[in-house]
Amino acid sequence: MDFDGLELIDPESYARLGYPHEAWRRLRQEAPLHYCRPPGFGDFWAVTKHADICEISKRPDSFANAPGIVLLDDEQQAAIDRGDAAFDDMLTIIQMDPPRHRSYRKVASPWFTPRALARVDAVVEESARALIDGLGTEGECDYVTDVAARHPLRILSTILGVPREDEPFILRVTNELFGSSDPEFQRGEDRNRNARELGLEMFQYFSKIIEERRGSRGDDLASILANATVDGEPMGPLETFGYYLIVFTAGHETTRNALSGGLLALAQHPEQLARLRRDPGLVPRAVEEIVRWTTPVNYMRRTATRDLELRDQKIREGEALLLFYASANRDEDVFEDPFTFRVDRHPNRHLGFGIGEHFCLGAHLARRSSGALFRQLASRLEEVELLGEPERVASSFVAGFKHLPIRYRLKPAC
Repeated sequence: MDFDGLELIDPESYARLGYPHEAWRRLRQEAPLHYCRPPGFGDFWAVTKHADICEISKRPDSFANAPGIVLLDDEQQAAIDRGDAAFDDMLTIIQMDPPRHRSYRKVASPWFTPRALARVDAVVEESARALIDGLGTEGECDYVTDVAARHPLRILSTILGVPREDEPFILRVTNELFGSSDPEFQRGEDRNRNARELGLEMFQYFSKIIEERRGSRGDDLASILANATVDGEPMGPLETFGYYLIVFTAGHETTRNALSGGLLALAQHPEQLARLRRDPGLVPRAVEEIVRWTTPVNYMRRTATRDLELRDQKIREGEALLLFYASANRDEDVFEDPFTFRVDRHPNRHLGFGIGEHFCLGAHLARRSSGALFRQLASRLEEVELLGEPERVASSFVAGFKHLPIRYRLKPAC
């Protein structure tokens, strides 16, 4: 199969065309494990089948995270080779492998269980209700900036100790981190300099919060992270910063994209919105379908730790594999009518939260926060229509929308 894979990884392609579902469909049928040599980027194996992604994710001894979870372009790789890359010295739990990963995951995993998250229910519900109330009974808005970005931001700010007046700053740096290839979010033309400045700005900000929580006996997540120990030793400053960074930025950006893409899906499938209005009890299933449909984390990179074979292909030690979750979530061998959006889909074995060692730590929080907002919409949204073409972020890693202009009509709050 003659296919260099550029459209699978090029941020500009995602901004213009969205997810390359047709390319993934062809790969699943003809070459589910295909070696790609995209110009301007590193080479990689494109992994497009649900079963293969599950197998690779459950074999961290053979497929490692530590070398990096994203595919670098030539400019980024050159910066690393020069020792001039931002964030290069910092490891987040997503970039760790066992046994280190398990030790660090234990720091926060008890806080993210369904029972423990009951403590944030009031914040989650209040945020969702206030945002929908703030829209009035009818009007126009940019759903991304006015609703979808603000909901997870408010929740994460509360649990991580960010003052409400600092939320615009957090939103800006999050956009710059995940939209580094998007002209709307870039600080300037020198991407590497931008990244270094951004890294320093975020480190300085979160370090202040960490110091404020140091020595606190509180059970809030900010205090738990600031005072965490790993294997009996205090968690280091870079690792602590990395925890704050990944919980906040990844938790915000992914949920924002699911909320935006979910509203767009409901607008484009009015019969599904009507069904949700008739039966709000479908919201939990609708949330799972929205995560499958939107797949905010498009892919994760793994690196082969040894020579091995997969699907009769010889994979060499050090080669990169990109696990395209968005492709797996349309796999015809797993999902009935995978290109049909159904709010009652069940079962739904999507990989929107990953699988295996690195299953999303914040999955339960994402479901709670998304469910709260879609329950508000299910009970109050009477009409919604697009006012223009949705605009996507230039990103192939955490992908989604940056603008979604809509006109709406809502029932008054009860």
